[in-house]
Amino acid sequence: MNIHRTPDTLEKLTRMGDVTLYEPAGDAPHAEARTNTPRERFQSTSLAECISHVSTPMGSKPILKTMVTTACEKNCFYCPFRAGRAKTQRYTFKPDELAGAFDQMQRAGAVDGLFLSSGIIKGGVTTQDKIIDTVEIIRRRYAYSGYVHLKIMPGSEYDQIARALHVADRVSINLEAPSQARMDALAPKKNFEEELLKRLLWASEIRQKQRAEGHKVASLVTQFVVGAVGDTDIELLSMSERLYRQARLARVYYSAFHPVSQTPLEHVAPVPLLRQNRLYQASFLLRDYGWEVEDLPFEASGDLRLDVDPKRAWADAKLLHNPIDIMRAERQELMRIPGIGAKGADAIVRARRRGTLTDLGQLRALGIRAPEQAAPYILLDGREVERQLRLF
Repeated sequence: MNIHRTPDTLEKLTRMGDVTLYEPAGDAPHAEARTNTPRERFQSTSLAECISHVSTPMGSKPILKTMVTTACEKNCFYCPFRAGRAKTQRYTFKPDELAGAFDQMQRAGAVDGLFLSSGIIKGGVTTQDKIIDTVEIIRRRYAYSGYVHLKIMPGSEYDQIARALHVADRVSINLEAPSQARMDALAPKKNFEEELLKRLLWASEIRQKQRAEGHKVASLVTQFVVGAVGDTDIELLSMSERLYRQARLARVYYSAFHPVSQTPLEHVAPVPLLRQNRLYQASFLLRDYGWEVEDLPFEASGDLRLDVDPKRAWADAKLLHNPIDIMRAERQELMRIPGIGAKGADAIVRARRRGTLTDLGQLRALGIRAPEQAAPYILLDGREVERQLRLF
Protein backbone atom coordinates (compact mmCIF):
# COMPACT_ATOMS: atom_id res chain seq x y z
CA MET A 1 0.00 0.00 0.00
CA ASN A 2 1.69 3.21 -1.17
CA ILE A 3 0.76 5.58 1.66
CA HIS A 4 3.02 8.19 3.24
CA ARG A 5 2.97 7.41 6.95
CA THR A 6 1.98 10.16 9.33
CA PRO A 7 4.09 9.56 12.45
CA ASP A 8 2.29 7.37 14.98
CA THR A 9 -1.21 7.53 13.47
CA LEU A 10 -1.01 4.88 10.75
CA GLU A 11 1.30 2.87 12.96
CA LYS A 12 -1.43 2.74 15.60
CA LEU A 13 -3.97 1.72 12.96
CA THR A 14 -1.61 -1.03 11.83
CA ARG A 15 -1.20 -2.35 15.36
CA MET A 16 -4.96 -2.30 15.91
CA GLY A 17 -5.38 -4.47 12.80
CA ASP A 18 -8.56 -6.57 12.63
CA VAL A 19 -10.10 -5.21 15.85
CA THR A 20 -13.56 -5.32 14.27
CA LEU A 21 -13.33 -8.99 13.32
CA TYR A 22 -16.83 -9.77 14.64
CA GLU A 23 -18.46 -6.51 13.52
CA PRO A 24 -20.10 -6.82 10.08
CA ALA A 25 -20.43 -3.50 8.29
CA GLY A 26 -22.37 -4.28 5.10
CA ASP A 27 -24.91 -6.53 3.44
CA ALA A 28 -22.80 -9.70 3.06
CA PRO A 29 -21.56 -10.50 6.59
CA HIS A 30 -20.44 -14.02 5.68
CA ALA A 31 -18.10 -12.66 3.01
CA GLU A 32 -16.69 -10.12 5.44
CA ALA A 33 -15.99 -12.84 8.00
CA ARG A 34 -14.15 -14.97 5.43
CA THR A 35 -11.68 -12.16 4.77
CA ASN A 36 -10.79 -11.92 8.45
CA THR A 37 -9.02 -15.14 9.45
CA PRO A 38 -7.65 -16.69 11.55
CA ARG A 39 -9.89 -16.09 14.55
CA GLU A 40 -8.82 -14.27 17.68
CA ARG A 41 -6.16 -12.12 16.08
CA PHE A 42 -7.84 -8.80 16.93
CA GLN A 43 -4.56 -6.92 16.69
CA SER A 44 -1.75 -7.35 14.20
CA THR A 45 1.13 -5.81 12.30
CA SER A 46 -0.62 -5.31 8.96
CA LEU A 47 -2.48 -2.19 7.89
CA ALA A 48 -4.28 -4.31 5.28
CA GLU A 49 -6.07 -6.19 8.08
CA CYS A 50 -7.94 -2.98 8.92
CA ILE A 51 -9.58 -3.12 5.48
CA SER A 52 -12.57 -5.30 4.55
CA HIS A 53 -14.34 -5.56 1.22
CA VAL A 54 -17.92 -4.73 2.14
CA SER A 55 -21.15 -4.96 0.18
CA THR A 56 -22.91 -1.59 0.50
CA PRO A 57 -25.88 0.11 -1.21
CA MET A 58 -23.18 1.92 -3.23
CA GLY A 59 -21.58 -1.35 -4.36
CA SER A 60 -18.70 -3.42 -3.02
CA LYS A 61 -16.07 -1.21 -1.41
CA PRO A 62 -12.82 -1.51 0.55
CA ILE A 63 -13.79 -0.20 3.97
CA LEU A 64 -11.53 0.92 6.82
CA LYS A 65 -12.91 -0.85 9.88
CA THR A 66 -11.46 0.49 13.09
CA MET A 67 -12.11 1.93 16.56
CA VAL A 68 -11.63 5.29 18.24
CA THR A 69 -10.11 3.40 21.16
CA THR A 70 -9.46 -0.20 22.13
CA ALA A 71 -9.63 0.78 25.82
CA CYS A 72 -12.95 0.08 27.54
CA GLU A 73 -14.45 0.49 31.00
CA LYS A 74 -17.13 -2.17 30.40
CA ASN A 75 -16.58 -5.80 31.41
CA CYS A 76 -18.62 -7.64 28.75
CA PHE A 77 -17.91 -11.31 29.38
CA TYR A 78 -17.35 -12.24 25.71
CA CYS A 79 -15.37 -9.23 24.48
CA PRO A 80 -11.62 -9.06 23.71
CA PHE A 81 -11.61 -5.36 24.69
CA ARG A 82 -13.20 -5.82 28.13
CA ALA A 83 -11.67 -3.94 31.03
CA GLY A 84 -8.73 -5.76 32.59
CA ARG A 85 -7.90 -8.11 29.70
CA ALA A 86 -4.10 -8.09 29.65
CA LYS A 87 -3.70 -9.45 26.10
CA THR A 88 -5.38 -6.41 24.57
CA GLN A 89 -3.07 -3.56 23.59
CA ARG A 90 -4.82 -0.24 24.13
CA TYR A 91 -4.66 2.49 21.48
CA THR A 92 -6.65 5.72 21.27
CA PHE A 93 -7.14 8.28 18.48
CA LYS A 94 -8.14 11.91 18.66
CA PRO A 95 -10.93 12.72 16.15
CA ASP A 96 -8.78 14.90 13.89
CA GLU A 97 -5.96 12.33 14.00
CA LEU A 98 -8.19 9.46 12.89
CA ALA A 99 -9.98 11.61 10.31
CA GLY A 100 -6.63 12.62 8.81
CA ALA A 101 -5.47 9.01 8.61
CA PHE A 102 -8.70 8.01 6.85
CA ASP A 103 -8.34 10.87 4.37
CA GLN A 104 -4.78 9.82 3.65
CA MET A 105 -5.81 6.22 2.97
CA GLN A 106 -8.82 7.28 0.94
CA ARG A 107 -6.79 9.62 -1.28
CA ALA A 108 -4.24 6.84 -1.82
CA GLY A 109 -7.06 4.59 -3.09
CA ALA A 110 -6.63 2.06 -0.28
CA VAL A 111 -10.14 2.54 1.13
CA ASP A 112 -13.48 3.99 0.06
CA GLY A 113 -15.61 3.86 3.17
CA LEU A 114 -15.44 3.81 6.95
CA PHE A 115 -16.84 1.59 9.70
CA LEU A 116 -16.17 3.21 13.07
CA SER A 117 -16.75 1.69 16.49
CA SER A 118 -15.10 2.17 19.86
CA GLY A 119 -14.47 0.92 23.32
CA ILE A 120 -16.12 3.04 26.01
CA ILE A 121 -14.08 5.44 28.14
CA LYS A 122 -15.63 8.12 30.39
CA GLY A 123 -19.09 6.89 29.47
CA GLY A 124 -21.07 6.38 26.28
CA VAL A 125 -21.82 10.08 25.78
CA THR A 126 -18.15 11.14 25.76
CA THR A 127 -17.20 8.26 23.48
CA GLN A 128 -20.09 8.96 21.11
CA ASP A 129 -18.96 12.56 20.70
CA LYS A 130 -15.53 11.37 19.59
CA ILE A 131 -17.05 8.99 17.02
CA ILE A 132 -19.30 11.69 15.57
CA ASP A 133 -16.62 14.38 15.67
CA THR A 134 -14.32 12.12 13.64
CA VAL A 135 -16.88 11.67 10.89
CA GLU A 136 -17.92 15.33 10.85
CA ILE A 137 -14.26 16.24 10.20
CA ILE A 138 -14.12 13.67 7.40
CA ARG A 139 -17.30 15.06 5.85
CA ARG A 140 -16.59 18.78 6.28
CA ARG A 141 -12.83 19.27 6.29
CA TYR A 142 -12.02 16.54 3.79
CA ALA A 143 -15.32 16.70 1.82
CA TYR A 144 -15.72 12.92 1.80
CA SER A 145 -19.20 11.90 0.61
CA GLY A 146 -18.80 8.10 0.51
CA TYR A 147 -20.03 5.27 2.71
CA VAL A 148 -19.89 5.61 6.51
CA HIS A 149 -21.23 3.14 9.07
CA LEU A 150 -21.23 4.34 12.69
CA LYS A 151 -21.78 2.60 16.01
CA ILE A 152 -24.04 4.12 18.64
CA MET A 153 -22.70 3.68 22.17
CA PRO A 154 -24.85 2.53 25.12
CA GLY A 155 -26.40 5.53 26.85
CA SER A 156 -25.90 7.98 23.99
CA GLU A 157 -28.07 11.08 23.99
CA TYR A 158 -30.99 11.71 21.63
CA ASP A 159 -29.23 14.62 19.89
CA GLN A 160 -26.10 12.52 19.40
CA ILE A 161 -28.10 9.84 17.64
CA ALA A 162 -29.63 12.52 15.42
CA ARG A 163 -26.14 13.82 14.56
CA ALA A 164 -24.93 10.29 13.79
CA LEU A 165 -27.90 9.62 11.51
CA HIS A 166 -27.21 12.90 9.72
CA VAL A 167 -23.57 12.15 8.85
CA ALA A 168 -23.73 8.35 8.34
CA ASP A 169 -25.16 6.04 5.69
CA ARG A 170 -25.75 3.27 8.23
CA VAL A 171 -26.02 3.35 12.01
CA SER A 172 -25.95 0.34 14.30
CA ILE A 173 -26.97 -0.05 17.91
CA ASN A 174 -25.90 -3.50 19.08
CA LEU A 175 -28.44 -5.07 21.43
CA GLU A 176 -26.13 -8.10 21.81
CA ALA A 177 -28.78 -10.03 23.78
CA PRO A 178 -32.56 -10.46 23.34
CA SER A 179 -33.50 -9.56 26.94
CA GLN A 180 -32.17 -8.14 30.19
CA ALA A 181 -31.87 -11.62 31.68
CA ARG A 182 -29.57 -12.70 28.86
CA MET A 183 -27.71 -9.39 29.01
CA ASP A 184 -27.00 -9.91 32.72
CA ALA A 185 -25.16 -13.11 31.82
CA LEU A 186 -23.39 -11.61 28.81
CA ALA A 187 -22.57 -7.99 29.72
CA PRO A 188 -23.68 -7.21 33.29
CA LYS A 189 -22.71 -3.53 33.19
CA LYS A 190 -25.20 -2.80 30.40
CA ASN A 191 -28.90 -2.00 30.81
CA PHE A 192 -30.79 -3.65 27.97
CA GLU A 193 -33.97 -1.57 28.01
CA GLU A 194 -32.60 1.84 29.02
CA GLU A 195 -29.14 2.03 27.44
CA LEU A 196 -29.73 0.04 24.26
CA LEU A 197 -33.32 -0.71 23.21
CA LYS A 198 -34.54 2.81 24.02
CA ARG A 199 -31.72 4.26 21.89
CA LEU A 200 -32.60 2.02 19.00
CA LEU A 201 -36.23 3.15 19.13
CA TRP A 202 -35.07 6.78 19.34
CA ALA A 203 -33.07 6.21 16.17
CA SER A 204 -36.16 4.86 14.43
CA GLU A 205 -38.17 7.90 15.54
CA ILE A 206 -35.50 10.31 14.29
CA ARG A 207 -35.32 8.52 10.94
CA GLN A 208 -39.07 8.94 10.48
CA LYS A 209 -38.76 12.68 11.14
CA GLN A 210 -35.84 12.99 8.73
CA ARG A 211 -37.77 11.15 6.02
CA ALA A 212 -40.84 13.35 6.53
CA GLU A 213 -38.63 16.43 6.15
CA GLY A 214 -37.21 15.12 2.88
CA HIS A 215 -33.69 14.39 4.18
CA LYS A 216 -31.47 11.46 3.27
CA VAL A 217 -32.13 8.71 5.79
CA ALA A 218 -29.42 6.39 7.07
CA SER A 219 -30.28 2.72 7.46
CA LEU A 220 -30.53 1.23 10.95
CA VAL A 221 -29.21 -2.17 12.06
CA THR A 222 -28.46 -4.15 15.20
CA GLN A 223 -26.43 -7.23 16.15
CA PHE A 224 -26.81 -10.17 18.53
CA VAL A 225 -24.12 -12.36 20.03
CA VAL A 226 -25.50 -15.87 19.43
CA GLY A 227 -25.39 -18.74 21.87
CA ALA A 228 -22.94 -17.56 24.53
CA VAL A 229 -25.37 -17.57 27.46
CA GLY A 230 -28.10 -20.03 26.51
CA ASP A 231 -30.15 -17.72 24.31
CA THR A 232 -32.42 -19.62 21.92
CA ASP A 233 -33.29 -18.94 18.30
CA ILE A 234 -36.90 -18.20 19.21
CA GLU A 235 -35.74 -15.49 21.65
CA LEU A 236 -33.43 -13.91 19.08
CA LEU A 237 -35.94 -14.06 16.24
CA SER A 238 -38.84 -12.81 18.37
CA MET A 239 -36.85 -9.68 19.17
CA SER A 240 -35.76 -9.44 15.52
CA GLU A 241 -39.38 -9.55 14.37
CA ARG A 242 -40.33 -6.82 16.85
CA LEU A 243 -37.53 -4.59 15.58
CA TYR A 244 -38.35 -5.16 11.92
CA ARG A 245 -41.95 -4.14 12.58
CA GLN A 246 -41.45 -1.42 15.20
CA ALA A 247 -38.09 0.14 14.32
CA ARG A 248 -37.96 -0.57 10.56
CA LEU A 249 -34.50 -2.12 10.78
CA ALA A 250 -32.67 -2.71 7.51
CA ARG A 251 -31.28 -5.95 8.88
CA VAL A 252 -30.25 -7.83 11.98
CA TYR A 253 -26.72 -9.21 12.26
CA TYR A 254 -26.07 -12.47 14.10
CA SER A 255 -22.57 -13.18 15.38
CA ALA A 256 -21.96 -16.81 16.39
CA PHE A 257 -20.19 -16.79 19.74
CA HIS A 258 -16.52 -17.70 19.70
CA PRO A 259 -14.64 -17.91 23.02
CA VAL A 260 -11.88 -15.38 23.63
CA SER A 261 -9.01 -16.14 25.97
CA GLN A 262 -8.81 -14.16 29.21
CA THR A 263 -12.56 -13.59 29.34
CA PRO A 264 -15.15 -15.15 31.69
CA LEU A 265 -16.64 -17.13 28.79
CA GLU A 266 -13.33 -18.48 27.46
CA HIS A 267 -14.30 -22.10 28.22
CA VAL A 268 -17.77 -21.93 26.64
CA ALA A 269 -17.99 -23.97 23.44
CA PRO A 270 -18.07 -22.05 20.15
CA VAL A 271 -21.38 -21.80 18.32
CA PRO A 272 -21.47 -23.46 14.86
CA LEU A 273 -21.54 -21.00 11.97
CA LEU A 274 -24.38 -23.07 10.55
CA ARG A 275 -26.61 -21.85 13.38
CA GLN A 276 -25.72 -18.27 12.48
CA ASN A 277 -26.61 -19.02 8.87
CA ARG A 278 -30.02 -20.49 9.81
CA LEU A 279 -30.77 -17.38 11.85
CA TYR A 280 -30.03 -15.19 8.84
CA GLN A 281 -32.31 -17.32 6.65
CA ALA A 282 -35.14 -17.11 9.18
CA SER A 283 -34.56 -13.39 9.69
CA PHE A 284 -34.99 -12.74 5.97
CA LEU A 285 -38.26 -14.69 6.01
CA LEU A 286 -39.48 -12.30 8.71
CA ARG A 287 -38.18 -9.19 6.94
CA ASP A 288 -38.84 -9.90 3.27
CA TYR A 289 -41.42 -12.70 3.02
CA GLY A 290 -44.12 -11.66 5.46
CA TRP A 291 -43.53 -14.54 7.86
CA GLU A 292 -44.17 -14.30 11.59
CA VAL A 293 -42.17 -15.98 14.33
CA GLU A 294 -45.10 -18.33 14.92
CA ASP A 295 -44.66 -19.64 11.36
CA LEU A 296 -41.05 -20.72 11.91
CA PRO A 297 -40.44 -24.44 12.57
CA PHE A 298 -38.66 -24.41 15.94
CA GLU A 299 -37.72 -27.61 17.68
CA ALA A 300 -38.61 -28.30 21.33
CA SER A 301 -35.32 -26.66 22.37
CA GLY A 302 -36.46 -23.33 20.91
CA ASP A 303 -33.84 -23.53 18.16
CA LEU A 304 -34.13 -24.03 14.41
CA ARG A 305 -33.07 -27.26 12.74
CA LEU A 306 -29.51 -27.18 11.46
CA ASP A 307 -29.85 -29.92 8.84
CA VAL A 308 -32.21 -27.96 6.55
CA ASP A 309 -33.05 -24.30 6.06
CA PRO A 310 -36.17 -23.05 7.89
CA LYS A 311 -38.26 -22.60 4.74
CA ARG A 312 -37.61 -26.19 3.73
CA ALA A 313 -38.30 -27.44 7.27
CA TRP A 314 -41.65 -25.63 7.24
CA ALA A 315 -42.54 -27.01 3.81
CA ASP A 316 -41.66 -30.57 4.86
CA ALA A 317 -44.15 -30.27 7.72
CA LYS A 318 -46.91 -28.37 5.90
CA LEU A 319 -46.74 -29.01 2.16
CA LEU A 320 -45.54 -32.56 1.49
CA HIS A 321 -49.09 -33.87 2.00
CA ASN A 322 -50.85 -30.66 1.04
CA PRO A 323 -49.00 -29.23 -1.99
CA ILE A 324 -49.65 -25.75 -3.36
CA ASP A 325 -51.14 -25.44 -6.85
CA ILE A 326 -48.93 -23.07 -8.78
CA MET A 327 -51.84 -21.98 -11.01
CA ARG A 328 -54.13 -20.97 -8.15
CA ALA A 329 -51.97 -19.85 -5.22
CA GLU A 330 -51.73 -16.26 -4.01
CA ARG A 331 -48.36 -14.51 -4.26
CA GLN A 332 -47.64 -14.92 -0.52
CA GLU A 333 -48.41 -18.64 -0.77
CA LEU A 334 -46.01 -19.01 -3.70
CA MET A 335 -43.25 -17.38 -1.64
CA ARG A 336 -43.65 -20.11 0.97
CA ILE A 337 -42.45 -22.74 -1.51
CA PRO A 338 -38.74 -23.70 -1.33
CA GLY A 339 -36.88 -22.38 -4.35
CA ILE A 340 -39.39 -19.61 -5.07
CA GLY A 341 -38.70 -16.09 -3.87
CA ALA A 342 -40.37 -12.74 -4.43
CA LYS A 343 -39.15 -12.37 -8.03
CA GLY A 344 -40.13 -15.94 -8.87
CA ALA A 345 -43.59 -15.50 -7.38
CA ASP A 346 -44.12 -12.32 -9.40
CA ALA A 347 -42.97 -14.07 -12.57
CA ILE A 348 -45.40 -16.94 -11.97
CA VAL A 349 -48.31 -14.55 -11.39
CA ARG A 350 -47.53 -12.75 -14.66
CA ALA A 351 -47.10 -16.00 -16.60
CA ARG A 352 -50.45 -17.36 -15.42
CA ARG A 353 -52.22 -14.51 -17.20
CA ARG A 354 -50.75 -15.72 -20.49
CA GLY A 355 -51.32 -19.45 -20.19
CA THR A 356 -51.05 -22.61 -18.11
CA LEU A 357 -47.88 -23.77 -16.34
CA THR A 358 -47.57 -27.51 -16.71
CA ASP A 359 -43.89 -28.45 -16.25
CA LEU A 360 -40.73 -27.53 -14.39
CA GLY A 361 -39.05 -26.32 -17.56
CA GLN A 362 -41.53 -23.47 -17.75
CA LEU A 363 -40.67 -22.46 -14.19
CA ARG A 364 -36.99 -22.49 -15.05
CA ALA A 365 -37.68 -20.30 -18.08
CA LEU A 366 -39.33 -17.78 -15.73
CA GLY A 367 -36.02 -17.36 -13.90
CA ILE A 368 -36.57 -19.85 -11.07
CA ARG A 369 -33.06 -21.32 -10.95
CA ALA A 370 -33.79 -24.66 -9.26
CA PRO A 371 -37.45 -25.60 -9.72
CA GLU A 372 -36.56 -29.13 -8.60
CA GLN A 373 -36.42 -27.76 -5.05
CA ALA A 374 -40.07 -26.81 -5.35
CA ALA A 375 -41.19 -30.06 -7.01
CA PRO A 376 -42.19 -32.04 -3.87
CA TYR A 377 -44.36 -29.19 -2.60
CA ILE A 378 -46.36 -28.10 -5.66
CA LEU A 379 -49.03 -29.06 -8.14
CA LEU A 380 -48.83 -27.92 -11.76
CA ASP A 381 -52.32 -27.32 -13.06
CA GLY A 382 -53.68 -29.68 -10.41
CA ARG A 383 -51.22 -32.51 -11.07
CA GLU A 384 -48.33 -33.75 -8.95
CA VAL A 385 -44.94 -33.00 -10.43
CA GLU A 386 -43.62 -36.55 -9.91
CA ARG A 387 -45.99 -37.85 -12.59
CA GLN A 388 -44.54 -35.41 -15.10
CA LEU A 389 -40.85 -36.06 -14.49
CA ARG A 390 -40.91 -38.85 -17.12
CA LEU A 391 -41.46 -36.15 -19.75
CA PHE A 392 -38.00 -34.61 -19.17
